[in-house]
Amino acid sequence: MSVLVRIPTPLRRFVDGNSILEARGKTVSQVLGDLSQRYPGVGERLYDGGSLRPFINIYLNNEDIRFLQGEGTAVKDGDVISIVPAIAGG
Repeated sequence: MSVLVRIPTPLRRFVDGNSILEARGKTVSQVLGDLSQRYPGVGERLYDGGSLRPFINIYLNNEDIRFLQGEGTAVKDGDVISIVPAIAGG
């Protein structure tokens, strides 16, 4: 499966400045794994000890994967995954 992945500004330096990339996989986890394998530095910024970092939000077609099947959520050709770092402030 080939899906588009929207890359947030802080990660673009690791993906040659691209804001959107194509990646492959049958699940969100596989797609993020493909991206992490092809672009060194991405994986360590998304994962901590094998789990997604708590301040990283992942959306599949504008739906938060936490309310779907998490990283096991199935993807299909043409889907769009958005990586969105959480923003805190006060």
